[in-house]
Amino acid sequence: MIDFPDLADIVESTPSKIVMLVVDGLGGAPHPDTGKSELETANLPNLNRLARESAGGRTVPVLPGIAPGSGPGHLALFGYDPLKYFIGRGVLEALGIDVPLKKGEVAARGNFATIGGDGLLTDRRAGRIPSNEAKPLAELLNTIEVAGVDLEVRHVEGYRFVLVLRGQGLSDKVTETDPQRTGAAPLPVKPLAPEAWKTADAVNQFVAQAREVLSTQKRANMVLLRGFSELPSFPNFGKAYKLKPAAIAAYPMYRGLAQVVGMEVIPGCHSFEEEVQTLHRTWKEHDFFYIHYKYADAAGEDGNFAAKVKTLEEMDAYIPRILELSPDVFIVAGDHATPSIMAAHGWQPVPFLLRSKLTKGEGAAAFNERACAAGSIGTIQAQHLMLLALSHAGKLIKYGP
Repeated sequence: MIDFPDLADIVESTPSKIVMLVVDGLGGAPHPDTGKSELETANLPNLNRLARESAGGRTVPVLPGIAPGSGPGHLALFGYDPLKYFIGRGVLEALGIDVPLKKGEVAARGNFATIGGDGLLTDRRAGRIPSNEAKPLAELLNTIEVAGVDLEVRHVEGYRFVLVLRGQGLSDKVTETDPQRTGAAPLPVKPLAPEAWKTADAVNQFVAQAREVLSTQKRANMVLLRGFSELPSFPNFGKAYKLKPAAIAAYPMYRGLAQVVGMEVIPGCHSFEEEVQTLHRTWKEHDFFYIHYKYADAAGEDGNFAAKVKTLEEMDAYIPRILELSPDVFIVAGDHATPSIMAAHGWQPVPFLLRSKLTKGEGAAAFNERACAAGSIGTIQAQHLMLLALSHAGKLIKYGP
């Protein structure tokens, strides 16, 4: 854990290598027709075999009953207390596409969305419009002007974009416009502190103009904004753990997150296939690798049980290629659950496995929620997983006399 009081005294640098595969939205929940979760339904020969060689358990990303965002979920896996070290999605998205941010500037994550004639949301993601359709619309939004504030809109990927506000007297202490459900109207932005009035007013002006600019679009005729945030200052992951960490992620937000905690972000990946290729190519250069798999979360958020099962099966096929590298510690974990039956992030504990030369003989029967609940590690706070990884990698010495 990054805040362990004497961490510097017990961590040591060694040649051993750790790979942490984070499957976004990994956890699920039983389908009402079958009583089986997505992981239990999927054909996962490689993960199930790996589970039998690994120590298993479940992580609680934040607290019982709290459904985390991907930011807090990832920070916990990296050993940061997500209640102490909080960062909004806006900054993560901006950094992920190399938008420079300075102290006092505010960034927000944007979704193109669809509203009906009554002004109510019919699709919070505008049908997941592709990048070639969304990018020109982001460029159109970039022409919007608000007095007293400089605005920058940059396309991220698919239906997502980033809004950056620059100027004097700005604050990220404002509410979001996304009601998090369809059938409701986008929300007006309100200040959460006296110093945030200027920001709230500027954002409301931007949204009003965006609605007008997009009024002729069939799907992307509105925007939703959330994750208002300013650039934070976090303890450096590599220095704290005496690691040379690398982040391999196709999606910008996760590259931004890795950048905030001080990992070296390896560019050029646009698919999980390219991520695995990059892992092989850079294997000699680092001793900790964070590699990200996005697709299970997207299918879960869409409420598509079968699609999530398929993405898990596709991910399973890559496991042997990661194991070809013989990492000293290999972790498969999730930042949060995204049960298809909820079509949203869930609060359920997330299964994980940890494989090292010390885990033989204690593995679970399979890699799923029920099997891992009975695993040898049990249910732990996600922020403690890094300490286990370091210990299994021989990077922790005895604490105390």
